Amino acid sequence: MATAQEDYIKAKKLGSKEYQKAISEGHYPYLPALDNMLENRTTLNEIQIGEMEIPIDFIVGTVTAGRQESFARNFMPLLAPDTEFATKWISLMEYQVSHGIQDPIKVIEFMGKFYVMEGNKRVSVMRYLEQPTIRANITRIMPPQTDSDDKEVKIYNEFLKFFKCTNLYNITFTEENSYTKLATIAGQTLDEVWDEDAVKDLRSAFIAFSKVYKANGGKAYTTITEGDAFLVYLDMYKYESLKIPVQDEIKKNLSLIWKEIRIRANGNQIVFSEEPQLQKKTVIPIIDTIMKKTYTEQNPLKVLFLYDGDATKSRWIHGHEEGRKDLEEVFPGVVKTLACDCKDTEEEFEEAVEAAAEDGADLIITTSPVQMEFALKAAVKYPKIKFLNCSVHLSHEAVRTYYGRMYEAKFLLGMIAATISKDHRIGYVSTYPICGNIANINAFAIGASMVDPNVKIHLTWSCLKEEYWREYIRENNFSVVSGPDLIKPKNADNEYGLYTIGENGEITNIAFPVWNWGKYYELIVQTILNDAWDAASADAKDSAINYWWGMSSGVIDIYQCDTIPYETLKLVSIMRKGMTADVINPFDGELRSQDGIVKDALSPKLDNEQIINMNWLCDNVVGSIPTFNELTESAQKAVLANGMPIINDAENGGNDG
Repeated sequence: MATAQEDYIKAKKLGSKEYQKAISEGHYPYLPALDNMLENRTTLNEIQIGEMEIPIDFIVGTVTAGRQESFARNFMPLLAPDTEFATKWISLMEYQVSHGIQDPIKVIEFMGKFYVMEGNKRVSVMRYLEQPTIRANITRIMPPQTDSDDKEVKIYNEFLKFFKCTNLYNITFTEENSYTKLATIAGQTLDEVWDEDAVKDLRSAFIAFSKVYKANGGKAYTTITEGDAFLVYLDMYKYESLKIPVQDEIKKNLSLIWKEIRIRANGNQIVFSEEPQLQKKTVIPIIDTIMKKTYTEQNPLKVLFLYDGDATKSRWIHGHEEGRKDLEEVFPGVVKTLACDCKDTEEEFEEAVEAAAEDGADLIITTSPVQMEFALKAAVKYPKIKFLNCSVHLSHEAVRTYYGRMYEAKFLLGMIAATISKDHRIGYVSTYPICGNIANINAFAIGASMVDPNVKIHLTWSCLKEEYWREYIRENNFSVVSGPDLIKPKNADNEYGLYTIGENGEITNIAFPVWNWGKYYELIVQTILNDAWDAASADAKDSAINYWWGMSSGVIDIYQCDTIPYETLKLVSIMRKGMTADVINPFDGELRSQDGIVKDALSPKLDNEQIINMNWLCDNVVGSIPTFNELTESAQKAVLANGMPIINDAENGGNDG
């Protein structure tokens, strides 16, 4: 057994190594001092937390600058073995080995990290011995009120709610709403203290996961926390499986989802496929012939469409069902499809996927972002099956997403609407305030304003608890309306698309956007038949894939009635050609929101991320984006599932759209 003096020499070597690493990377090589970070520390609000065990890895520095140069960043000593400092360190080591250090250190907690007021050498000894926790007396310093809009402060404020409920320090995140999500997964909220068993279950689950995660390469992902990776894991596997954790099972499960964790560590980046890539970029004929799977009438490509509702009642699902039928007509015999309605519970979903897997399904398509949670778990369980989810901004490797650049069609419809409006007023009915949909509203408004600079787009929503959109249209006496995009599958009416309302209330359809789902599914299936699907994964590396196709690929279009003046048809035709050639974009040039200039005329056009994450309305839009609490229950589910809420309402503890 090594002596305490030999341990000090080993610890000093670790400190010197960390010191040199910091210097080579251009970082400060000593312990950071909180007083250097917060010049006004003594004026900030202090809260006495009391005495408890804290994670030793969360101790990141010292409070004052006096002793900071005695330690490297990892709390390992830097001073020579013959110094008084070394003698005290060695004595502490001997005492820890013989008796165990009992006296708590004193720390200040700031933004979830700890800075030592008293006990730096005790921390050094315990960290050298690789102890996971240390007893500490904690004083919390609250961040300045002026920083309340800062992302890190918002995350910390959510942590404070979590801490109040659980008294746990060791789970941290880098994204907002993560604590709310974790609480929901655990069957809890952040509004009341959790019972002892719930806290025990979470602590046990996280510690077990963390141990396996770090031992199998998790330490390499420095851009995310163990908490972030824990949430990725819980996206794929049920929380109940971790309540009595089995390390071998966690290790096996992790081995299947490292790509998902790499995507999370890479900032949840998404590769947007703006045009169909129907062939591999590179092909080696001999290898390609051997590896490529061939589909025939005897061995067809089997595709299951899983809907979260009834295709005979839902406008949205009806369109996908028509696309499914078109798909079989395009590939007769070679592609075999099946559709299942009303798979809106996890049990029903799992049963349908299990049956499809037993039948040899090759591709499972889900048509709502609400289904992503179920699809992810199924995709990990059945890795040989390809999974798709119709959404626009959910970043996962196991399930690809697909959507259409509907804003292109809305841009043209806005132009048509402005040419037929006589009073510079157009009613606009939108669905959910989710990613991508705000761009549709703004593209319509921009297109209309290019024809009529005085036009106003009066916005209402079909997803509000307290408002019925047809009443809004009637009460405001609009003569031109952009209504729901899709026709009802049963008891169809003509209040959809762009329509006019006559003085006698007669409705006349003018134009409407077209989702050509048959074409979309044809192109996706073509990538599988041509063996281009798997090649796309290699090209994407540590990013998710989103098919984000538009008019140029034929999956989005508009229908125009013969009553539209030929001059308007000519204008729309010119603009359409420009968009499909990528020389015209509604989000190029100067852009103005209700709050001012968003983009000046000379800056580049908005990229896909900016368009999808748009959370502002054009200056000629009359109306607003609703809050989460104003939405119907189904709309709230859609907003929560979409993965990138437009508005965050701290009062309800959830996500707003």
